[in-house]
Amino acid sequence: MNLQTSNSPHISVLLNEVLEIFKDIHEGIIIDCTLGFGGHTKALLEQNKNIKIIGIDKDSDARNYACNLLQPYNDRFTCVAGGFGDKITELIAKYGKEIRGVLADIGVSSYQLDMPNRGFGFDSDILDMRMDSTNTFDAKYILNHYSSYDLEKIFSTYGELRESKKLAQLITQERTKKPFYFAKDFSVFLKSYFKNPKILPLVYQAIRIEVNQELEELKKLLNASLNLSDALLCVITFHSLEDRILKQTLKEYSQSCICDNSVFKCICGNNHQKGKLLTKKPIIPTPVEIKKNPRSRSAKMRCFHFQKLD
Repeated sequence: MNLQTSNSPHISVLLNEVLEIFKDIHEGIIIDCTLGFGGHTKALLEQNKNIKIIGIDKDSDARNYACNLLQPYNDRFTCVAGGFGDKITELIAKYGKEIRGVLADIGVSSYQLDMPNRGFGFDSDILDMRMDSTNTFDAKYILNHYSSYDLEKIFSTYGELRESKKLAQLITQERTKKPFYFAKDFSVFLKSYFKNPKILPLVYQAIRIEVNQELEELKKLLNASLNLSDALLCVITFHSLEDRILKQTLKEYSQSCICDNSVFKCICGNNHQKGKLLTKKPIIPTPVEIKKNPRSRSAKMRCFHFQKLD
């Protein structure tokens, strides 16, 4: 696989900021939950000379490219196939306190968006959107088999679309005449009924999240991170749904008192803090980075340091 087949070169988002956050880790293991094409991992291995990194990715194209790129670091780099939501739990259980940091850049890559045979783009020949190509569940299945109720639910929840009910009804009506097979035809269908240009990306976002269970993976990561000991967690999100979950969860992890607001006096013991929130406001790309890589403009990174477990 050659990255040059993509219309956009791969650029690691918030790279300098990631390096700054992890610069003081001099030993142990960092887990890159979303290895992608290895940009973050390569930079961290070059900066942090004595650490080891375990990279996770469900996309075989990305893994193959990253493994080739990172061959010079084979003594300090290990690649794991699969979704990070499940694998992170296994790795934390296996390596425990050796883990000093966890990084997750949970956006879809430029390569995935630009390659027509992956079916992520508005003008793709196919309806796919699978990050893991071995998964039998794809965008075409959702559009042609989900009930009107289920379609409305994903468009409302994952796309936050006011027109979710109308859209779901239109899809179920249209597919009785002709099933949806091609992304570019589906895009034409959407444009014929909705003039708001924001509809298209939000609909595709909703379908992609459902196909890859992206929010569930994030929730699994955050739950597994409670078993980290004296370790950093940094997560980069690209849309409000992910950032909302991340922001609220890290806020809860930083609170010592978990009593209900209606309680006048603390009765919980006031010792429930899991660590320290390092980013009261999210870290965002600089104007220079956004100019160089426009797709980075929606990126937000939040970081948390989990306290040492007994």
